[in-house]
Amino acid sequence: MKSLTIMMTLFLLMLAGGAIAQEDEGRKLTRKEKKALQERIDSLQFAEAEQALNERAFTLEADRVVFKYGQMAYVTSNTNFVSVCDDQAVVQVAFNIPISGLNGLGGVTVEGTFSKYDLKKDKKGNISLSMNVVGVGISARVEITLFEGSNEATVNIMPDFHSNRLTLKGIILPLDKSNVFKGRSL
Repeated sequence: MKSLTIMMTLFLLMLAGGAIAQEDEGRKLTRKEKKALQERIDSLQFAEAEQALNERAFTLEADRVVFKYGQMAYVTSNTNFVSVCDDQAVVQVAFNIPISGLNGLGGVTVEGTFSKYDLKKDKKGNISLSMNVVGVGISARVEITLFEGSNEATVNIMPDFHSNRLTLKGIILPLDKSNVFKGRSL
């Protein structure tokens, strides 16, 4: 009888221990744990973006456009981008307007070859890329800054023939993870 009581007690303790372990798995993360998890994800995205910049195969998908005098517009990231693949660069802006524009999307798409691909990393860990893009509809200096610890970046597009500078803000993704829709180019 004593051994049966001991066995039943051990069995009940094992069941209670299993129930507690299941409660631990279903619990919500604390603020510290969420922050640490987000920092880990951001650092992985930064490493992926850095590798894409080094391989010259990336797309900066922009969700904001800042014009020459500081006016800002929110745009869709799959139609506003700067893309580099091999020795080709594509710059596309398309605004959410009812007019089709030159590219059929309400904006402009220009393609060209790039030169002077200069990649630098500063003391804070930010990565700067500058290149010249020359093509049928574009002749501009393109400067991209990838901020340390995330895949967020800005790109400044400075045309050679006029002062209508344009800044795009968004995220850098490798070409295989990018989801952009390219319009008709000039």
